[in-house]
Amino acid sequence: MFAAVRVGTGTLKATLRRRAAAWVRRRQGDDRLPVTIASGRAYILPTRGGLAFAALVFVMLLAGLNYSNSMALMITFLLSGFGLIAMHLTHRNLVRISVRTVSTANAFVGEHGTIHVTLQNAADAPRLGIEIQTADSERILVDVPAGATVRADLALPLPRRGRIDIDRFKLSTAFPFGLFRAWTYVHLRVGVLAWPVPRGRREPPPEAANDGHAQALHRAGDEEWSSLREFRSGDSPRQVAWGAYARGRGLLVKTYQSSAAHHRTFDLASTTGENLELRLEQLSAWVVAAHARGERYGLKLGSHELPPGGGHDHRARCLDGLALYGSGESW
Repeated sequence: MFAAVRVGTGTLKATLRRRAAAWVRRRQGDDRLPVTIASGRAYILPTRGGLAFAALVFVMLLAGLNYSNSMALMITFLLSGFGLIAMHLTHRNLVRISVRTVSTANAFVGEHGTIHVTLQNAADAPRLGIEIQTADSERILVDVPAGATVRADLALPLPRRGRIDIDRFKLSTAFPFGLFRAWTYVHLRVGVLAWPVPRGRREPPPEAANDGHAQALHRAGDEEWSSLREFRSGDSPRQVAWGAYARGRGLLVKTYQSSAAHHRTFDLASTTGENLELRLEQLSAWVVAAHARGERYGLKLGSHELPPGGGHDHRARCLDGLALYGSGESW
């Protein structure tokens, strides 16, 4: 019986939350960055501590009236004024906060993707104890000094392959006394991709030359110097052209290319098995391993094909394609 009551209560709460969320979305509409929180879209209610405080003040009021105790009534009115000031300060702590930018960082299934939210405070007073969260992430607490910008990183669990969509963020605060909680919603559609886990024991396909038919045997020392390019995050310091840097040409990286221009093509059709997820995990393992070895590689998923390439951007594009395969989205 108690279990049934508990389930019914949980269902009622979920229904009320969905209806409240739908009402808020109709009232505010979709947002566009940057978003500044105005006073009209900040909601406020007492916390459990605030309700206990209100009950205490009410009991003191009844006792003061019953015994005609002017001292008790004075303390009651002082506490009531304190509560009103606390409500004003909590509401003011949230208003005029701006959401400037929102970006994401993808990750593998079972890990946590990251949502980077940049908050700005253009007011002359700091905004302390600002909490930000999504429906699936943990609550992050940040302080935004006056005239400053702060970034909050939300960890989003990735339980399945594909795109995990977030349609709104919740900003809230209970500062300074915890008697009231003010909150608002920012409706922004953000997606984080969950890449297939790099897992599989099959050997990768052999390297091929530019014509795509002849196999190319790669041996250490086969590469020839090709050109210089700008330094990118993740490049090895051993590849930096220090001589060019000493001549004032900036931080450049030496690139090499094999005379056979070898590369690998990872084709979904070349994998076997009925489990699509295991086949995609094998391709993910090949992509990650080829990138770690510094090889050139391409990816073919049915009618979609990514030509051979290298670097962090190419790796991310291949993994994005694996994550979105079967969803109908382009990559």
